Amino acid sequence: MFNAIHIDKQDGEQRVAIKSVDESELPDGDVTVRVQSSTLNYKDALAITGKGPVVKQFPMVPGIDLSGVVEESSASDFKPGDTVLLNGWGVGEKHWGGLAEKARLDSRWLIPQPAAFTPHQSMAIGTAGYTAMLAVMALENHGVTPDQGEILVTGANGGVGSYAITLLARLGYHVVASTGRLDESDYLRGLGAEGVIDRHELSEPGRPLAKERWAGAIDCVGSHTLANVLASTQYDGTVACCGLAQGMDLPASVAPFILRGVTLAGIDSVMKPLAYRVEAWRRLGELLDPEQLTTITQSLTLDQAIGAADDLLEGKIRGRVVVDMT
Repeated sequence: MFNAIHIDKQDGEQRVAIKSVDESELPDGDVTVRVQSSTLNYKDALAITGKGPVVKQFPMVPGIDLSGVVEESSASDFKPGDTVLLNGWGVGEKHWGGLAEKARLDSRWLIPQPAAFTPHQSMAIGTAGYTAMLAVMALENHGVTPDQGEILVTGANGGVGSYAITLLARLGYHVVASTGRLDESDYLRGLGAEGVIDRHELSEPGRPLAKERWAGAIDCVGSHTLANVLASTQYDGTVACCGLAQGMDLPASVAPFILRGVTLAGIDSVMKPLAYRVEAWRRLGELLDPEQLTTITQSLTLDQAIGAADDLLEGKIRGRVVVDMT
């Protein structure tokens, strides 16, 4: 038996609780992992609260991230005792996820635990840091360099935003953070932001084109914010889009694309092929100071994670939440 956050739906009503689960109830997979750490992401909070259509089948164990030790394996790539890491692949949505003391998984979803980090540290980074690294790599791949000007990060207090600022600053970029919590400006500057702006400057309907300012941007917000970011991006700049905190819509025009050659690069972390995942985690190992992770992270126990889900959705939690199974 092991403990898990268990989501079920009966008569149209979702119910969430910590449940003791028999190992025989685990879904199919060729690797069984004793989970050491997981995370509470925005998507996990939507699943737990039922405020978004994240869960595709019931019952479900949420948790899109996990790190832990292989207990059983019929896969050639992993053996008992190996430490492994998982991000995405529909885990916590269509397949039982990491907010549990055990998980049974498809070995193709796993990568070896990066040597630069402990399991707890890798979850402090989690999907948020991994996604931020993919977004930074997209800017690099499209030729955005530190000497070209300011890089904007929207949704800056969230997990992806926090890591995006940290990584960009470490690479020498001039970062401006957009946030709805100006009282957290010292935190954002501590991560490496050179400037902080109020999100309301970007969150209302704007013009198809605005004054050029950003050499590039990492947007975690979507909707009017992303439209305004595109409208004020410099000629030949790139915006990496990886979030929808304001909404899934994009009320923009083609003007930034056909008049300024702006590139909108979509960032998907869920189904990214293995080679990209390994490279992103290699870069994270090079760029992040493990000691700095404590600034971005807070830890909870499994039974505290359910109550924290609403706080995360309401923007009351900054940075990352690690759920410690040990």
